[in-house]
Amino acid sequence: MKKLSKLYLGLMLLFLYLPILVLIVFSFNDSKSRSVFTGFTFEWYEKLFRNELIMTSLANTLIVAVVASLIATVLGTLAVIGISKMRKGPKAAVMQVTNIPIINPEIVTGVSMMLLFVFFAARMNLEFGFVTLIIAHITFDVPYVVLNVMPKYRQIDANMYEAAQDLGCGPVRAFFKVILPEIMPGIISGFLMAFTFSLDDFVVSYFTSGSTAQTLPITIYAMTRRKVSPEINALSTIIFVCVLVVLVLKNVIERRADKKRGVVR
Repeated sequence: MKKLSKLYLGLMLLFLYLPILVLIVFSFNDSKSRSVFTGFTFEWYEKLFRNELIMTSLANTLIVAVVASLIATVLGTLAVIGISKMRKGPKAAVMQVTNIPIINPEIVTGVSMMLLFVFFAARMNLEFGFVTLIIAHITFDVPYVVLNVMPKYRQIDANMYEAAQDLGCGPVRAFFKVILPEIMPGIISGFLMAFTFSLDDFVVSYFTSGSTAQTLPITIYAMTRRKVSPEINALSTIIFVCVLVVLVLKNVIERRADKKRGVVR
């Protein structure tokens, strides 16, 4: 039974990561072939960094992802504190409403956000671009922050906050000294999840971006309608490695924090 479970796990990992491994290998392919490896080269990485369209789209994507994730992290953390103070009935109702953007199909979210921005564009001279894109990303990022921070907030002993105030801390200082360090792992996880979803979002971005704020997924989609360039393989490889490094660092930081608190994983 143990061998069977290991085989099943191995097949699952192979199924999940074999496409990424193929993509990485062919990002170093000497030719444009997507089926035959003819030789090793860094040519596609060099061309990638000289491609102005891709670099501009990558910069747009990073700006939107970072700004939207930071704002969503602040809003989501504050929302968790507010929701936790509610009574049981209203709290359950608000949590259900908060989860709607996660369950809701992206096409519905994208079209509805587009119609909302068109409505305001006709009355407030709002143009599609970075502003609309960031607002749309914040909308679907906040629920993921709430889902990550809420469990950490529930684990906190309410007496700790009151004890800090009894010892002379004001409400704000008690929050930063007692509450914030305890929920920080959840905040970091929420930020990383929001950043990841913003980074690779296509559907919502497609409906809410203007001609001046094309993100990387939209640019790649436009390129794939003609022919996929090996430069896309190189770009995807770089993004995958960066995400992998961030996840490893996050796990290392969380393990060190748990050791300091005496928590064993």
